Amino acid sequence: MNLNWTNKERTLLEDQINHEKICVQKYTDYANQASDQQLKDLFHNLAQNEQEHLNTLNQLMNGQMPQLNQNAMANQAQQQQGSTITDLLYQQQGAQANQPTQQQAGDYFQLQNTMTPNQSLDQNLCNDLLMTEKYVSGTYDTAIFEFRDPQVRNILNHIQKEEQQHGEAIFDYMQTHGMYNPQ
Repeated sequence: MNLNWTNKERTLLEDQINHEKICVQKYTDYANQASDQQLKDLFHNLAQNEQEHLNTLNQLMNGQMPQLNQNAMANQAQQQQGSTITDLLYQQQGAQANQPTQQQAGDYFQLQNTMTPNQSLDQNLCNDLLMTEKYVSGTYDTAIFEFRDPQVRNILNHIQKEEQQHGEAIFDYMQTHGMYNPQ
């Protein structure tokens, strides 16, 4: 199947490709900067997932209908059964996700004053990536509505769901480590 794009679809695909390139670069760079090994592993895993998104979008741009890999389908099926990407990543790493206690969640400003420089850097990296995921997820939302082909919309929707799961994994890490208090 050879896909032909409208000018708008082509522009949206180019934008999403650029966003994914930035995500791959950020996750890779931040994995090297993070001080906590668990965070490094999380960022490395998410960088790989972003690379898969980039590969999928490049296939689309080249007029080819990509096949979502079996891992992506298995992860999506497991998501629908109630598991989160955070649980999956922790399982892959052999670690358990801990729920934050009330004391760990504490007040954000109080935490800022008690964090080590390494923890503060990790928190800043997480904050930046969480904002990035929010933005990228929003751009997929717009793109989904602009594509004519239902299969392409489904592929973009699948990627958007994974972007949301990335944000959830970062949020869960931050909350577990006392870096984020949603109250």
